[in-house]
Amino acid sequence: MTTNGDEQYERGLEALRQADGGAGQRLLDALADVSPELSHRSVAWSYGDLYVRPELSRRDRELLTLGILTGLGGAEVQLEVHVNGALNAGLTPSEIVEALLQSVVYCGVPRAVNATLVAKKVFAERNLLPVRT
Repeated sequence: MTTNGDEQYERGLEALRQADGGAGQRLLDALADVSPELSHRSVAWSYGDLYVRPELSRRDRELLTLGILTGLGGAEVQLEVHVNGALNAGLTPSEIVEALLQSVVYCGVPRAVNATLVAKKVFAERNLLPVRT
């Protein structure tokens, strides 16, 4: 798929808006006065190219992203964006909690706890606590 940078960015911005419910925009705004190029490229590449690919559903992409960000550690801001994105893509709070619980085996307890606390913050903001299993 060949597009110019503006088309790629606009497509990415629309995908980001559909996915995250505003959390991603807050991150982009935080970058605007220090590295607008990083903000632009993140949207254009991550969302304008990758998130719109048809081979995986948005739900599956968000589930994978939760696991990857949990494993990386230190990505709590991005996890907040993607917990919102996972909810918006149709994952339930209990499915998100279960995915983060699964990460204990491969990522370790501290990273799983940190990710779960990010999820709890998002769930609280969206009035989804307590999580029912």
